[in-house]
Amino acid sequence: MGAVVCPARRLSVLLLLLLGAAGPDAASCPGPAVAYEVVAHHDHDSTFFTQGLAFTHDGTLLEGTGRYGHSLLTARTFPAGERLERVPLAHHHFGEGVTALGERVYQLTWKAGEALVYRLPGLERIAVHDYQGQGWGLSHDGEHLIMSDGSHELAFRDADDFSLLGRLPVRLDGRPLAGLNELEYVTGEYVAGTLYANVWPTDCIARIDAASGRVTGMLDLAPLRVLMAPLDPEAVANGIAFHPPSGHLLVTGKLWPRLFELRLRSP
Repeated sequence: MGAVVCPARRLSVLLLLLLGAAGPDAASCPGPAVAYEVVAHHDHDSTFFTQGLAFTHDGTLLEGTGRYGHSLLTARTFPAGERLERVPLAHHHFGEGVTALGERVYQLTWKAGEALVYRLPGLERIAVHDYQGQGWGLSHDGEHLIMSDGSHELAFRDADDFSLLGRLPVRLDGRPLAGLNELEYVTGEYVAGTLYANVWPTDCIARIDAASGRVTGMLDLAPLRVLMAPLDPEAVANGIAFHPPSGHLLVTGKLWPRLFELRLRSP
């Protein structure tokens, strides 16, 4: 069964009370807290070991999942949740981060050292690029791909051949922040190049200045767990997608039954 994203619905008063404190007073992640409000939630396939989440230029929601023999790349409408595509990966591929740049979709693999490239629409695979090391999260800044490998460094790569262009160390209070996983690059009228990164194996999302690598804040998603049944120990937060029409962040986790829309309360 594919991921099901149902139409957005307003949360109950109880839900808003539970999550309204998701800010500085409730934060358990290191660094300055980024306050947020949950404005909607959607059903999500709890069998999906989510490794990547991203929107295409036309608003299609992509999701990449992991685990050998079960890895997928899916495409759905948002928020209606109509399934458009479902592409299984080879059994030797453990799917990781995904991103869409123009008419191309990129998907990492964990230890195979292969980046899979697809064409929109239809998700026809058109290329495979080799790279050294592990693949974790993937995003782009409109020109270059940005990749994580579980360390404290992000790699900038060429979108045409996946060659390495440079690295950006990420630091929190001057110290390396390791465990960088799923990535989402956000820019706009009031945002000058911000990266959001899940920090494995926690429920924290780091907000990173993309120019300097400095962590400027943390989103603590642990309060979202009270809305779900007890989760698998591996079911940490993973999956971030920016929705330009609303300005919201969509977040979920590995094996989570819900996908949440967040409105950030700080710039």
